[in-house]
Amino acid sequence: MADGLNNPRQLSFAPNGDLYIAEAGTGGVGPCLDGDEGEVCYGRTGSVTRIRGGVATRVLTRLPSLAGAGGFGASGPSDIAVRRNGTYLLTLGLGSDPATRATLPGPARQLGTVLVGTLPAAGGVGGDLAAHEAADDPDGQGIDSNPTSVEIVGGKNYVIDAGANALLRQSGSAISTVSVFENRMVPKPPFLPPPGLMPMQSVPTTVVGGPDGALYVSELTGFPFPAGEARIWRVVPGSAPTVYASGLTNVTGLAFAGRTLYAVEFSSAGLLTVPEGEVPTGSLLRITPGASRHTVIAGGLTAPYGVAIRGGSAYVTTCGLCAGIGGVVKIGR
Repeated sequence: MADGLNNPRQLSFAPNGDLYIAEAGTGGVGPCLDGDEGEVCYGRTGSVTRIRGGVATRVLTRLPSLAGAGGFGASGPSDIAVRRNGTYLLTLGLGSDPATRATLPGPARQLGTVLVGTLPAAGGVGGDLAAHEAADDPDGQGIDSNPTSVEIVGGKNYVIDAGANALLRQSGSAISTVSVFENRMVPKPPFLPPPGLMPMQSVPTTVVGGPDGALYVSELTGFPFPAGEARIWRVVPGSAPTVYASGLTNVTGLAFAGRTLYAVEFSSAGLLTVPEGEVPTGSLLRITPGASRHTVIAGGLTAPYGVAIRGGSAYVTTCGLCAGIGGVVKIGR
């Protein structure tokens, strides 16, 4: 459906059937700063691509982006939701302490926020998620913000901040915490003696609205990224999250088709198994509620990231951490 994309992340359909893809960009020549994965440099290379009638066109460009050498694994536009009237919400990742934004040029200070606008115009900051993290630190694990997903449910705007391990609500400039996803103990990898347990962060990645009105949240999991330990949470605001499905690995995308939930595993074998310099291989799954085993719809996908459903097909972003060679594939479900 599309190729030549730069770090394509989440994607979603507008009510008129247009498909929008958030591209995190390739960073730029700087200024540079220390991110979660090492030095990253700033550039206005983020964008949003629209697929209409089989034709892919970038409709928003020159959005802020941070990336390391070669543009791999950028932070920038991460998810978009478009309403019937053409207004949109767009999350911009950061992957760092919000204080680092002060060292960057003005447009870069949109990183870690939700932009609100009307296509094809550039948007303004609708809510500063990174500032909320700096002020409140919902998970109490230190200041780190990386917005990765936005969803409109019942007229309310919900956002995932993966760095904060939190599901947030955005209403105008106000940001509030809906749920925090806590650490849990998992076995250490063999190269970290002595044997025993270590804490692992949840690292939520995407939020979607379910047919029951609840919110569903996937998790990547943090280091050591063990296979089979990622979960999907069901969240009813005001109540504690409950586990909807388990037995998954490094989940980055969710989408409902009717009452059936689909998920994308970014790395089906676990990120720790990926050799240095190579990209992960993942899968599109049909989820069985409450189960630890799920149906593989398509495996062997190159670093798949987001998923959107329309009719009998799933649309999945591929090479989601790649510069210039990302894409969107259409898969029968």
